[in-house]
Amino acid sequence: MLALPEGDLRVVIDTDAKNEIDDQYAFAWALLSQDRLEIEGMYAAPFSREYHRQPLLEAYGQVMRGEVGELMDIDNVSWGGSHYEWAQRLVEQGREPSDLHFVTPGEGTELSYHEILKVYELLEEDSTDRVFRGSDGFLSLLDEPFHNDAVEHLIERALADDDRPLYVVALAAPTNIASAILIEPKIIDRIVVVWTSAYPSFSPLSNRPSMNLVQDLIASQLLFESGVPHVYLPGYYIGTQLSLSLPDAERWVKGRGKIGDYLHELYITNPVYEQFGIRDHFGRTWIGWDLVCIAWLLNPEWVPSQLVPAPVLDDDMYWQHRSDRHWMREATSIQRDEIYRDFFRRLEHAP
Repeated sequence: MLALPEGDLRVVIDTDAKNEIDDQYAFAWALLSQDRLEIEGMYAAPFSREYHRQPLLEAYGQVMRGEVGELMDIDNVSWGGSHYEWAQRLVEQGREPSDLHFVTPGEGTELSYHEILKVYELLEEDSTDRVFRGSDGFLSLLDEPFHNDAVEHLIERALADDDRPLYVVALAAPTNIASAILIEPKIIDRIVVVWTSAYPSFSPLSNRPSMNLVQDLIASQLLFESGVPHVYLPGYYIGTQLSLSLPDAERWVKGRGKIGDYLHELYITNPVYEQFGIRDHFGRTWIGWDLVCIAWLLNPEWVPSQLVPAPVLDDDMYWQHRSDRHWMREATSIQRDEIYRDFFRRLEHAP
C-alpha cells in the first residue's frame, strides 16, 4: 500500500478549502489532472484559527505595555511570524484582536463546501454526487466520531469493489478521515492517506505551528496510531518550498481561463493576509503548501520519499520514537520548479 503510485489512481480529497488559498490551487490542479486521477469525491473539512486568539491577546497586551516580545514563539503563525509580530501589525494599523473574526469549525466546513462547488463551476466540472459536507467540529473523544455525508461517502468508496487502493488526499485537519476509520476500521486496509502538515518526524521541535495538526490533535494522533497506510508530507522544510511570487501569479496564472483569473484574484486578496495584518505583497511570496499532496500522486519523483517508522505524536505535539512502530512513507525533498511547471501547463488548457 505504501508503494509509489502507478497508473490511474482512485482519489478523494478532504479540504478546508476556504481556510486560505492553497487548497483551491491544489484541487483545481487535481481536477485538471483527471488523465491520471479518478476523483471520486471531495469533502469539506472543518477549520478554525480560534486557537490563535488567546496567545494573540497576550501578545497584544505586551505590545500595548511596551514590553519586548519574542520574535518567534512556540505558537508562531508560520509565514506570519510570531503572535507578537502579528500584534505589532495590528497596533500599527489601529486595530485590535477583537476586530478579527475567527470562524467556528462548523462555519469553516460550510464555507469550504461552497468554495469547492465554486471551483467545480469555474472549471465547468459536474459536482453532482461529488461534493460532500464534512464534520462541524473537531474530535473530543475517540468513541465520538462524526457522522456526516463526507464520512459516509469515504467509507462507501473505500469498501467499493475495486482492487486498487483509494488515495485519501488530506489537505486539512484529518477529522473526517479519523471519524471514518473509527466508525469502520475495515477501511484501514483499503485506503492510503496522503497528508501534509507539521515538521519531519526527525525534528525535535513542537509541531504546534502546524494548523492541519493542531486543530484536531486526536485525529492527527490517530493517523500515526491506527496503522492506516500513511504518506506523510511535512509542511515545514518540504511543502514550504512551494513558494509563488506575485509576478509568477500574474505571468503564469492570470488569464488561464476562469479558474486562472480566480486563483490570481485569490492571490492578491488572500483573506489570511487581512486577518494577520499583512497589507502588501512587496518582496513577499505565498506558499502553495497543499500542492505537495497532488504532486506526489501525479509524479512521486517530484516529492522524493522513504519508508520510516511512524513516530508517536504526544499530547504536547512532539514526536516520540519507539522500536515497535509500523512503517509510513515520508517526504525527504521536493522539486519545486517541476511541480509548478506542470501546474502552469495544465492551467493553459482550463476552460
